[in-house]
Amino acid sequence: MGKVAERGAAPAGGEGESPRTAEDARLRRDGGGRGLPGVPPGEAEEVNTSLPELCLTTNFSFLTGASHPEEYARRAALLGIPEIAVADENSVAGIVRAHVECREIARQVRLRRAHDETVGLIGPPRPAHLPAAPSADIYCTPRLLPAAKITLRDGFAATALPTDRTAWGRLTRLISKGRLRAAKGTCDLGFEDLLEAGEGLHLLLHPPAPGTAVKRGAGAWQTRAQRLARRFPGHVSLLLAPRYDGQDAARFAHLTALAEALSIPTVASAAPRMHHGRRRKLADVLTAIREGLRVDQLGARALANAEQRLRAPSEMARLFRGHEAALIRACEIAAACTFSLDELRYEYPSEISEGETPAARLSRLAHAGLKWRYPAGAPERVKAMLQHELTLIAKLRYEPYFLTVNDIVAFARSRGILCQGRGSAANSVVCYCLGITSVSPEIGTMVFERFVSEARDEPPDIDVDFEHERREEVIQHIYERYGRHRAGLCATVIHYRGKRAIREVGKAMGLSEDTVGALSSQIWGWGAGAGLRDDRLREIGLDPTDRRLQQTLELCDEIQGFPRHLSQHVGGFIITEGRLDELVPIENATMEDRTVICWDKDDIDALGILKVDILALGMLTCIRKAFDLLQAHHQQGYTLATLPPEDPAVYDMLCKADSVGVFQVESRAQMNFLPRMKPRCFYDLVIEVAIIRPGPIQGDMVHPYIRRRNGEEEVRFPSDALGEVLGKTLGVPLFQEQAMQIAIIGAGFTPEEADRLRRALATFKKRGSVSEFHARFIKGMLKNGYDAEFAERCFSQIEGFGSYGFPESHAASFALLVYASAWLKCHHPGIFACALLNSQPMGFYAPAQIVRDAREHGVEVRPVCVNASYWDNVMEPDGKGGLALRLGFRQIKAMREEEAGWITAARGNGYMAVEDLWRRAGTPPRLLAVLAEADAFASLGLSRREALWEAKAITGATPLPLFAGDLDGEAIDEPKVTLPEMTLGEEVVEDYVAMRLTLRAHPLALLRHILTPEAAPS
Repeated sequence: MGKVAERGAAPAGGEGESPRTAEDARLRRDGGGRGLPGVPPGEAEEVNTSLPELCLTTNFSFLTGASHPEEYARRAALLGIPEIAVADENSVAGIVRAHVECREIARQVRLRRAHDETVGLIGPPRPAHLPAAPSADIYCTPRLLPAAKITLRDGFAATALPTDRTAWGRLTRLISKGRLRAAKGTCDLGFEDLLEAGEGLHLLLHPPAPGTAVKRGAGAWQTRAQRLARRFPGHVSLLLAPRYDGQDAARFAHLTALAEALSIPTVASAAPRMHHGRRRKLADVLTAIREGLRVDQLGARALANAEQRLRAPSEMARLFRGHEAALIRACEIAAACTFSLDELRYEYPSEISEGETPAARLSRLAHAGLKWRYPAGAPERVKAMLQHELTLIAKLRYEPYFLTVNDIVAFARSRGILCQGRGSAANSVVCYCLGITSVSPEIGTMVFERFVSEARDEPPDIDVDFEHERREEVIQHIYERYGRHRAGLCATVIHYRGKRAIREVGKAMGLSEDTVGALSSQIWGWGAGAGLRDDRLREIGLDPTDRRLQQTLELCDEIQGFPRHLSQHVGGFIITEGRLDELVPIENATMEDRTVICWDKDDIDALGILKVDILALGMLTCIRKAFDLLQAHHQQGYTLATLPPEDPAVYDMLCKADSVGVFQVESRAQMNFLPRMKPRCFYDLVIEVAIIRPGPIQGDMVHPYIRRRNGEEEVRFPSDALGEVLGKTLGVPLFQEQAMQIAIIGAGFTPEEADRLRRALATFKKRGSVSEFHARFIKGMLKNGYDAEFAERCFSQIEGFGSYGFPESHAASFALLVYASAWLKCHHPGIFACALLNSQPMGFYAPAQIVRDAREHGVEVRPVCVNASYWDNVMEPDGKGGLALRLGFRQIKAMREEEAGWITAARGNGYMAVEDLWRRAGTPPRLLAVLAEADAFASLGLSRREALWEAKAITGATPLPLFAGDLDGEAIDEPKVTLPEMTLGEEVVEDYVAMRLTLRAHPLALLRHILTPEAAPS
């Protein structure tokens, strides 16, 4: 053990410690006695050695690990563990979070050493079970060792730790190979795959589980271990991990003898499934959920005790007494694994084209776009802004990012797919010139450095919205252009939240379905467990003193935020210069032809890796279809950038809250606000988009803004500096950018601290909480001369963004779509309604409401007709010099596009009878009945019941010769049936059943004589 203790006290960069950990070693030596932020007192064990932990299982081994990666990092810092290896099964999904937490611990330690009185006021949200003012006697700054537990299809397992960047690439390609062979969520790897990819990896072989059938020959465990040891000499070890069943001493002796026989060393690990023993109950609940059992049915699958946890070095020394060589081997492996996730940065596509450098190409395209955007010559201010942005982009070497987005947008334009960029860097002169956005940079007052700056060492953010019906074309183009080995969608981690936690934990704990349903009905959002008061439980018929119920609610609180599984991001693409599968594993998505990586957008952001959001927006589909209709019927070729600007008629319409179907301002809240806001210019729409959201509403920003806008309240600024930030919003912070500027100017935040505030605002749904910044913010405001009341009010408003804040850049892009959709509704209500109906499903309103609104605007709407309708709704001449809206077959619920195509293709000069559709278009009797129920045969002089009668008479079989005389002109006389006419009420009901809308009468009109007798006609 002398060597182990000696390693723990080695000088920075000395023997037994890699240069990469020199700073960590110095911090451990210099920080003695001060507590680590976020660690409660009384949990530290005496540390007299320095040992790594090489085989952690986190909760990213879904429904197996019982602790977050961040919790392991914090606990390791407390216990004095210098290195930890997160090794989830066939996955590296959780390692970035552990890496970020280790980095955060080091940052906090540096801050404490430099500014002891301010440490802990800024940092990641503290886990709920930790006290607000932590302290501990000792700490270290743990280093993350990226790793993965590779489990083959036959159960053979080995923890793989890459020694360098190249070995990391082999590991991720190995996992990708297994993931791409199998369905989502599974992995299919064989022993030969491990042999092929093992170079540069330290392999810790897991011994076969007790009771495993002994194989002989090439498939035997010992044979495989020997092959690996011969193939990778010095890099294969046998894992010793206690099971805490009273047999560990004998087991260790047996495994040590096995290792000697194989000529490989042993390596020690606690193989923890949880960071602390108090997670034992939750670990059993996770096992029960995974196995589909109740906790009391687990039997031997439940943990026998709470010992399978992260162990302090002193405990490890005790557990492995007599096997010190295994501890020394763990230290040697940790020292040899020098790879860090920080090495994964800046692998962007170079975007070099025909020998032209990215900088030269971006400059050429931007200046060409400047001439395109300003045919008469660009203003000097815009030219200066363009040059300034290009200089800053070149300095930070972000040209490839802008070129990548430009090429994607250019492809969409070449296919006629409407798109619009948004995001922090999208509303810039460069993006305007490239055509990524149609928002003129002269409209806003945003500063480019807020989004692309030297202070934030990360790529700028550009999201591009595409037509929701055609986004898949763009996604497949990216796969084809870069290859699936270079491009993939980000993951989204599905976490346990209130209702899911109640359902799954309740079932595992054996609660009845009725009880689980009653509990679930009381849960909203994240809340669960302790959020239910005793009186509320009694109201729903439950006993709050029931022990099983209490345990269930406690476990529901504990599981909040645990990852459940991975899903695919809505459109976040990561694109790399080299192989993506050498950066991060790739796996199949549930959706066909989609491949995804296992890291989410926050992980990518933390590593500074390029991400382009390829998003879908229904309104873009609607606007593009409306533009096509304008071109077809009025020969007007509009784009988002060429619509007539600042049309007073458009703003008059919005001031009257006439906004059914208009993007972003169609909700009841927006309709209520529009007459009070009275928008008269484009920037008013920017504010309108941003202000009616939960964040500004909860932050009490709406009423002060309106009072100031209407002159009911004086516009005052606490200082000239803040007046420059808040002037355009009348002193009320409405945008995230303003929140950051208030923090910097008013509270004295550094750019790094302001960026942390931005991240907290952006990640509120997961674990972010701007309240962590409260003390630092208030202290800074008071120090700069602002009074306490104003400081508290500012922070309250900023905190509102934690519920939902909107960046000004996003609001500006959305405002353009507000204006475009409002312009179309104002000047071409029929075309707008037609495009809206053809873009469903989208928006707040059902087709019936869209049709009713169009008719109120003077649009003639015509019913579905077998002789006039197509699949889509169309505009047709109304015979009066205008256009009428003809409803299409798509409005019929039980009809498919393919079926409509056959009807229109065989229509010719028109159908004369129901039977014509059967004979000429091959329309089956089922579909004839559907058309009859939708009253589509009215133009043939048939009522709904008559058409249905004829449709039902067609059996669908080929007519027998005896009954086919009508083909030869021998008509068969059949008595005419007289069917009773349907009442108006029956017709309306049938319209809604068949098409979800009616052109006859509003349903309430049929009840008007009952609801308001005085209004009924006499």
